[in-house]
Amino acid sequence: MIDDIDSSILRALKKDSRLSYAEIGRIIKLSPSAVRERILKMEDNGLIKKYSIEIDYPQMGYDLEAFILVKVFHGKLKPFLKTIPTIPEVKKAYRITGNQNIHLKVVLKNQLHLQGLIDQLMPFGDTQTLLILSEVST
Repeated sequence: MIDDIDSSILRALKKDSRLSYAEIGRIIKLSPSAVRERILKMEDNGLIKKYSIEIDYPQMGYDLEAFILVKVFHGKLKPFLKTIPTIPEVKKAYRITGNQNIHLKVVLKNQLHLQGLIDQLMPFGDTQTLLILSEVST
């Protein structure tokens, strides 16, 4: 169980995982050594799983983001699950409940790139594509 201080540390790290212990300490009014101790404890018990980066895909030429829902054909789920990690456009993939089996978040250069990806996915199942217009801050 985490307390309010740990929650504050996690909020600070979520905004910027590169903050130093001293910077987090200034934000939440705690010494750098106390911040370090709490972060290490959260890492050790698995609460903090990893640190990552957020990439600005448009700067890399990927101007289109989409969610693709896939209703996988009978007998194709296992092969599809093995294929997903080999598709570089897929940035997140989830098995889900409901009418579809798989929810993919993808980044693409343009509509033609999207068309090619959908063509690549179609042998595995029926697809439904939702273009992402913008991200809503949380």
